[in-house]
Amino acid sequence: MQLLLVYFIFYIFLFLVFLICTNVFGFQHLKNDLLRQFDSQVSDLVDHLLEESSSLERSSVPKILPHELFEVDHIRTIYHMFIALLILFILSTLVVDFIDEGRLVLDFDLLVYAFGQFPLVVCTWMCMFLSVFLVPYTLFHLWAQSQSGSYGHPRVSSLLLGSAFLTYQVLGLGLLPAYVVVTNSLPPASCFIIIIEQVRLMMKAHSFVRENVPKVLSWAKDKTSPGPAVPQVSQYLYFLFAPTLIYRDKYPRNPVTRWSYVASNFLQVLGCLCYAYYVFVRLCIPQFRSISLQFLDLRAMVLCVFNSILPGVLVLLLAFFAFLHCWLNAFAEMLRFADRMFYKDWWNSTSFANYYRTWNVVVHDWLYYYVYRDFLLKRFRLAAMLFVFTISAAVHEYILAVCFGFFYPVLFCLFMCFGMMFNFILHDRRKGPIWNVIMWTALFLGQGVIICLYSQEWYAQRYCPLKEPSFLEMVTPRSWSCQTGLRTD
Repeated sequence: MQLLLVYFIFYIFLFLVFLICTNVFGFQHLKNDLLRQFDSQVSDLVDHLLEESSSLERSSVPKILPHELFEVDHIRTIYHMFIALLILFILSTLVVDFIDEGRLVLDFDLLVYAFGQFPLVVCTWMCMFLSVFLVPYTLFHLWAQSQSGSYGHPRVSSLLLGSAFLTYQVLGLGLLPAYVVVTNSLPPASCFIIIIEQVRLMMKAHSFVRENVPKVLSWAKDKTSPGPAVPQVSQYLYFLFAPTLIYRDKYPRNPVTRWSYVASNFLQVLGCLCYAYYVFVRLCIPQFRSISLQFLDLRAMVLCVFNSILPGVLVLLLAFFAFLHCWLNAFAEMLRFADRMFYKDWWNSTSFANYYRTWNVVVHDWLYYYVYRDFLLKRFRLAAMLFVFTISAAVHEYILAVCFGFFYPVLFCLFMCFGMMFNFILHDRRKGPIWNVIMWTALFLGQGVIICLYSQEWYAQRYCPLKEPSFLEMVTPRSWSCQTGLRTD
């Protein structure tokens, strides 16, 4: 690099000497030829310098994958700050309990309640998983054989087996788990396990069928081999456990499994559960238990939203770290699954469009391939995008409604109204730090609104129960009238 710079300076010196000589002696023709040659040589030299500097820059700044960020010292420091905050939460809880009770209270009653009826949860999950393992694969195998002419009428077989698969998706995976949750009045965390697994398995079953049906149809058209290429049972079983929603016959694999890394990730998941417990005990329950007995005017509502921002952001970050980082990386390591791109640098987003793409890459890829691209028409990209937002918002709201036991479409409205609006206002052409600040500010406010309104409705459902509610009363938020009734009483 230094030698090239010396050559460059020497060329400049010769060029200046040449200009002086040509101006003095008048060799104009020779001057023009040499100027063109000099310009060509200088251009080549500058291109070489730029190429070398860029290669040095690439080699000096190694690429870091998202799941490796927590191995960087600076990111580990932020991780340690959150651990210090957890220690302060634990100390404050122990000190307050000691002052109130005169002894140390070390019970985790909220966690015990949230994960209640866990044996029923395990049995329900096992039934769901076994059905997903047997039904979609068997139906697809029968359909693939029907396309080879083994059963006579391929179109009739396609209609019957396709209808059977859709019926299974709606009834077997859709209604039955929700029925178990509702009829047994499962607590929130137990509900989340069943309903999120329900959605995950439905998405995996759809991906398996969606990826393999075109292969069989292509074989039936060309008949290039004796029979259709049906995936092996082991490939389908691996896909059901793999941390991805896109089916492939083969995935990149690591050579070994680091069991210490697996144990570390599962321990961090347990730590995040304890962290969430103290966030709710110290920041949420004391506030909403008292505020739900009061009449909420505009001032009280604004204070409620802003006081809910801190627990809302902590819950968001804990959910991200526990599930998208620790849980998925633990399963990826056990299965030697090499593709760890579960999320990207969403925290650097300057637009909500980029945030939606990078927050949860696993779900985004499924929505992109099977909702956006499958329903995309060339002239109606906006309609396809709106359809993706609607599907995502409806599924999120369905999960919360079943798990909380009430219908209060706060998240759906935030998705469809503000989410769509910010997607077009804060688009990918917005660059610069100010847009990242705006994105984080909107995200903070959104989390505050979600925690505030859902917590109010949770306590309103407990303080103002209805014995025989009508359908209109079931879909009307109880918090809209509960405080007024308590105020007048």
